[in-house]
Order: sequence, then C-alpha cells, then structure tokens
Amino acid sequence: MGVYLSTPKTEKFSEDGENDWLRFGLSSMQGWRATMEDAHAAYPDLDSMTSFFGVYDGHGGQAVSKFCAKYLHQQVLQHEAYSAGDIGTSLQKSFLRMDEMMRGQRGWRELAVLGDKIDQVSGLIEGLIWSPRSGEANNHFDDWSSEEGPHSDFDGPTQGSTACVAIIRNKQLIVANAGDSRCVISRKGQAYNLSKDHKPELELEKDRILKAGGFIQVGRINGSLNLARAIGDVEFKQNKTLPAEKQIVTANPDINA
Repeated sequence: MGVYLSTPKTEKFSEDGENDWLRFGLSSMQGWRATMEDAHAAYPDLDSMTSFFGVYDGHGGQAVSKFCAKYLHQQVLQHEAYSAGDIGTSLQKSFLRMDEMMRGQRGWRELAVLGDKIDQVSGLIEGLIWSPRSGEANNHFDDWSSEEGPHSDFDGPTQGSTACVAIIRNKQLIVANAGDSRCVISRKGQAYNLSKDHKPELELEKDRILKAGGFIQVGRINGSLNLARAIGDVEFKQNKTLPAEKQIVTANPDINA
C-alpha cells in the first residue's frame, strides 16, 4: 500500500463561521493518501479589523503543515511590521521564520508531537484536515527561546509544506504564497488567480535552483521535489553561503496585495 491507500477516504470534514463583516466555509477530504498531510488555519478575528486564512499542503508527512497552522498566524500578528500596518512584510518574515523555528531541540520536539498526534487515533479522524482550536489565534505569544537537548543541532525537517495565506483587512486583500497551493477569487462568477504555482521549470525558479547548486530532472528538483518553494524540506536549504531567499528551495513567498 505504501503512501497510498487501495481505496480513497472520501469522508469530508466541513466547517463554517462568520463575524460582522464576512462569512467563511471550508471542507477537506483525505483521498488516496495513507494519512492526512494537510492543515489549515481560519481566524476571522485575527484582530479587531483583520481576518486570516491559511492552507498548508504537506508532503512527506503532516508535521510541517500542522506546525504552520499552529504558529504562522501568530508570527504574523506579533511582527513589528504588522503593528506598523505593513502586512506584506510581516507575512514574508513569518514564512521564513517557520524554517528558523523548526530547527534545534525545541523545533524537533514540537514536530515530533505534531507528527504523532493524529497517527495515534484510528477511524474517521485520520481523514480530517488539522487546525488549531478556535481562540488560539492571539491569546498566547511565544518568543520561541532555544532549548538545550540531544537534538540541539537539528537542522530542520526533511518533510515540507506549501503555504497559501489570505489576509483581509477592511476592503484590502493580501495573499502570500509559497508552493503550489492556489488562491482564486470569484468576481461575478469569473475566477481570477491571486497566486501562481512555484514549479521548478519556471524561469525565475530554475535560475535560483541552478545557481544554488541544484538540478531539475523530469520536472523535479534533484529528481525529487516537484515544487520550487516550500516551508521545511531542509535538504534543499543547505548552502551556507546563501540567504534563505536564494536556496534551492525557499520559503520566501510571493505577495499579492
């Protein structure tokens, strides 16, 4: 059976909510994968005038997508750029911050906990998309101090996740995307893309990949990964002479405001 099931899990998990200025709905299905590797975060009240929605499509496991669902919106909210009204910068820095937070003893421990949480439960719950409990958005912040321990030299997870985030403030919509999850808006029944898929064959992505020492084989980076930007995937981020934005795979998002 491997990473795929003999028959897909078609049970769906759906949820909806609203506040004074918007309504939202979400639905997920595990499908053919052996475990649910995706996660989301939906916070219509990130603060008194801002809503946050994120989709995280995991690959290689569920821990990184769940880590993003638990922490990325918190990092956005507490970044100094956010307080100054610069949502785009706070989003960019928070995407890159996920890779930093997942290193070391504390990152290893948190990923281990998140990776095991659903595996220990059998039945329908395995097919549910994971998200933090409502109300966790902004009632607890953490400066993520380092911990000493046997995994203090942990570079980060080999598994990874896309991240596609939409923030709504008043009448402004800001989208940040790293990977091939997609944000689309409908206007009068017409669909418009608000994000683009980061695939290795795109010239901008290919140029970065090759300059960082990677290669592209049958549409995959180093013959393995079929997307060019992601959170996690530390094996593609090992060039110590380059910043995070110029690694073979980068978590640096495109921002569309």
